[in-house]
Amino acid sequence: MTEIKKDDVVKKLHTYPLCRECDMTDEMEQEAIKLCVTAAEKYADNYESISRMIRETMDKKFGASWHTVVGEGYGFEITYQLNHLLYMFCAGNLAICIWKSA
Repeated sequence: MTEIKKDDVVKKLHTYPLCRECDMTDEMEQEAIKLCVTAAEKYADNYESISRMIRETMDKKFGASWHTVVGEGYGFEITYQLNHLLYMFCAGNLAICIWKSA
């Protein structure tokens, strides 16, 4: 039986945005992904600031009632307005979920 040393285990982190689930128009999706990546780069370790920047910008561009969750290792079940959901990963294991509810 082979032993696996702790040093041999390599954790893969992706640096590109990875869209896990999206129910938006193509134009809205591209703007939202760009916004999420920009916010994650600007406020690398402050999830609250990332969330606030994304929510406020989405409210201005696409109308009110946007919600944002930013973090690592969370689960969720939400009700959202059709064609207004994005769940993605960026900067490794940072998950961002944005949705609009009326």
